[in-house]
Amino acid sequence: MRESVTESPNRAAAPNLSAIEKVEQQVPGPREERPPVEGRSAAYDSDLLRAARREPVSRTPVWFMRQAGRALPEYRKVRAGIPMLESCMRPDLVTEITLQPVRRYGVDAAVFFSDIVLPLKAIGVDLEIKPDVGPVIANPVRDFAGLEQIRPLDPDADLWFVTEAVRQLVGELGPKPLIGFGGAPFTVASYLIEGGPSKNLEKTKAMMLGAPELFAALLDRLADLTAGFLRVQIEAGASIVQLFDSWVGALSPRDYQRYVMPHSAKVLAAVADLGVPRIHFGVGTGELLPLMAAAGADVVGVDWRVPLDEASRRIGPGYAVQGNLDPAVIFAPWPAIETRVREVLREGAQAPGHIFNLGHGVMPEMDPDTLARVVELVHEASAR
Repeated sequence: MRESVTESPNRAAAPNLSAIEKVEQQVPGPREERPPVEGRSAAYDSDLLRAARREPVSRTPVWFMRQAGRALPEYRKVRAGIPMLESCMRPDLVTEITLQPVRRYGVDAAVFFSDIVLPLKAIGVDLEIKPDVGPVIANPVRDFAGLEQIRPLDPDADLWFVTEAVRQLVGELGPKPLIGFGGAPFTVASYLIEGGPSKNLEKTKAMMLGAPELFAALLDRLADLTAGFLRVQIEAGASIVQLFDSWVGALSPRDYQRYVMPHSAKVLAAVADLGVPRIHFGVGTGELLPLMAAAGADVVGVDWRVPLDEASRRIGPGYAVQGNLDPAVIFAPWPAIETRVREVLREGAQAPGHIFNLGHGVMPEMDPDTLARVVELVHEASAR
C-alpha cells in the first residue's frame, strides 16, 4: 500500500466554492454508465437492484440495517458464548445468521453478517468488540508510527472466510440479493483514533485539523482496506454494497469535503468496475447528502431527520434513496407505525428509486413480529 502523505487530495488548498457549488460542478449531469457485471447474477432483476438502478419495480423493496442481530432470539441462541468478531469469521455461522432475518421478516435482501472493523482484525490490529460498548482498540493511532498497524490486505490469506461465507449465501439466496458492506474511512478512523466509541470525536477532529497529513495518511490506508473488503464480497457474489459512514454527520460540509470525501470517493471508485450498485449511508447527514451522492453513490441512505422527497430534491434526479423510518417508531402502537410507514412510502415515491429501510439500525429491544408486519405493509401498500 503506498504512502499518501504527499499525494492525498486533502493536501490541496481549500476550495473557494461552497460545498453545494462544488457538487454542481463535479456532477453536472447523469453519471457515466458503469459496465455490467459479467454473467448477470440471479438477483439482477430483483426489485431491490431495480430500485437501486432507478428502474420500475413491482413493489418497493425493503430491508433493515442490522436486521441480523440481537432482536432475534434465534440469533442470540446461535451466538451464545461466541465473541462477535469470532462469529464473523466462521462461514457456516455467518451464513445462518445472515439468513435468519430473511426467513423471519420476509425482507427483499440479506445483508452480510459482519462488522466494519473486521478488516482491521483480519490484518492483525489488536481490537475487540466489547458487549454494550463497541470496538475497543488496544493501541490507538496517534502518530505516524501507529499507521504501521494498517498493513496492506491480502484477500486470499486475510479474508478467505468472507469469500466462503458469501459463496454459501449466494447459493442459498438464489434470486434474492446479498448486500455486502464496509466501513467508510472516516468512521473506521474514528475508532482507531479515539480508541473506541466516542460521542463527540474530540481526538478525531483534533487530528483532522491539527495533523492533517497524518489524518490523510490514515484515511488513505483505510480506503484501500475497505475497498479490498468490498471487492472480496462482490467477487464472491454480493450483488449490491453499502458504505457505512455512521459518524460522519459530526462534520460540517466544508470539513467533509476537504478532509473526508476524497477517501470515501476512493473506496466507491475502487469497486465501480464491478458494476454493482453502491449505497452510501450516514447518520445526521442532512447537510452532507449532495456531497455523499457526489462521492460516487448510486443510492443515498437517508436517516429520519430529512423527508425522502426533500432528500431527493437535495441530491438530484440521478440517484435513488434509501430509508427512512425513524427506528423509535417501531416501539409505538401499530396505528402510529402504519401511518409513518405510509408517509415514508409517499415521500419515497417522489424519488427516481426508493428502497425502504429504517433511518438507522434495528435495535435489540424491537419486536421481530412488528418488523415482519412492517415488511408486509410496505409490500402491500406499494404494490404496482
